[in-house]
Amino acid sequence: MDDQDTTAPQPAPRTAHGGTHAIEAAAAFDVRTCFTLSGAHVFPVYDAAVGGKDAVLAAGDPRAAERQGVVRLVDVRHEQTAVFAAEAMGKLTRRPGLAVLTAGPGVTNGVTAITGAFFNGSPLVVIGGRSPDARWGSGALQELDHPPILAPVTKQASTIHDTAEIGLRTRDAFALASQPHRGPVFLDVPMDVLFSWADLPAEGLAAIEPTHAEIDTEAIDRAAAAITAARHPVLVLGSDTWMDAAVESARRLAEESGIPVIANGMGRGVLPPDHPLLVTRARAAAFAGADLVIVVGTPLDFRLGYGVFGDPAATVIHVVDSPSAVTSAPTCAIALAGSIAAILDGLTERVLASRRTPDAQWAASLQDATSASRAKDAALLRSDARPIHPARIIGELMARLTPDSIVIGDGGDFVSFAGKYIEPQQPGRWLDPGPYGALGTGPGYAMAARIAHPDAPVFLLMGDGAAGFSFMDVETLMRHGLPVVIIIGNNAGWALERHPMRFLYGYDVIADLPATRFDLIAASLGCAGELVEDPAAIGPAIDRAMASGVPSVVNVMTDPQAAYPRSTTGI
Repeated sequence: MDDQDTTAPQPAPRTAHGGTHAIEAAAAFDVRTCFTLSGAHVFPVYDAAVGGKDAVLAAGDPRAAERQGVVRLVDVRHEQTAVFAAEAMGKLTRRPGLAVLTAGPGVTNGVTAITGAFFNGSPLVVIGGRSPDARWGSGALQELDHPPILAPVTKQASTIHDTAEIGLRTRDAFALASQPHRGPVFLDVPMDVLFSWADLPAEGLAAIEPTHAEIDTEAIDRAAAAITAARHPVLVLGSDTWMDAAVESARRLAEESGIPVIANGMGRGVLPPDHPLLVTRARAAAFAGADLVIVVGTPLDFRLGYGVFGDPAATVIHVVDSPSAVTSAPTCAIALAGSIAAILDGLTERVLASRRTPDAQWAASLQDATSASRAKDAALLRSDARPIHPARIIGELMARLTPDSIVIGDGGDFVSFAGKYIEPQQPGRWLDPGPYGALGTGPGYAMAARIAHPDAPVFLLMGDGAAGFSFMDVETLMRHGLPVVIIIGNNAGWALERHPMRFLYGYDVIADLPATRFDLIAASLGCAGELVEDPAAIGPAIDRAMASGVPSVVNVMTDPQAAYPRSTTGI
């Protein structure tokens, strides 16, 4: 008898167009939303996202299919908003967000937002359309070689010329975006390649988990010794404390060592506002008196004085998620790179073993300074001044924030007040543009926040200047059923430039704007809108916006002379 072949039958290859290859790779990384603006170069991606023609017919209408498909499609008014939304999704979920942009101006419209994600270390994948390979060099519509433009502001930018490679290359893009130090990855696909069909990879498109660099334990020993020896240490917790899932480790280090904490970016909320070790409001006093500054998960850039603190002899320790993020600041004495949670756990274990006794007087003095700062500002937060002082808006909002509220800042001077006073109760609940400082982030960030946390109140704070960049995407919020409370601090000008120019020159030019009725524009877009000129009316207007169930704009006219106090010109 002949031997029987017991080899298991192999599944027949699955053949699909390039859009399916890309969407299946994205779905493997638990991507459930794609932000885009319709363009023919990337139609196959949309077809795959909704599940094809049969799925659209079964859903009953295209809008239903967009929401119920394999990946939800959210179409916006400007590609910049699509990328901002995808970046925010990466910030909020700690998984790469996805934006799909059509060729030429579709891609170049997204460059600023991609650059912001690069500076923020946000995990993001952007797939671009591209003119057909078969017509390349002949002057096809929107023919542009995108990767050289994107290369300086991405972890990688490249073109896929083979349909069979789209799935694996997209999977690798998501893996690279997730890998510390996180950031954006760009792929473009020629139109004829994306529309063509090929077998999906036989091995599948399973997600690749990120890894960390090996930690230098000798450096941890030296850092722990520095902590043990310090009398006036300060712990700065930045966004990568959140992004690298080191929240619990950071909280434990602070509480076990008794080190006062200053939070910035998405590190806000690692310690709740009433925690005795949270001294962000006493930042100046903390830095002035510190003999050790431990900076975790944020660069030593202009926001931290380029690593120069009050005492030139202060020891600076920099903790980052990757060797590529290690500072070049000459003041840094010890750099630790790798899993931030593992590094902080290692420091905690060594500090506990040393039986270090916290200097309770140091922490108490900073807590006293924090309390004094809050008491000093209380009157401003309740100001009855007319025109309205911007701080009064923040005071009214703070009284309405819940532990799960998400607050988004998009603006200059007005948002500076929010950044000073608002201290979220949980991490990952504050979003701002980050060190690149691009305006117009707000509507996109709000879309992501509402989708990622559908039950959480979402508040978007915008200056009137920032609102001019992206206000039409308030209609996108309405069209996709994403209620957000949008509060505009409207001082009819570019206050962040007006006041420094007056300081430098004694006058200002091109800093004035009309007192725009954003509330009426919102109403014309199908949203709710309300104008506020009386400080007593701010709170009730916010309450009505929260109860409206639709995107709502509270347009508050503020005092153009009420500038955020700065120690420098801000240039």
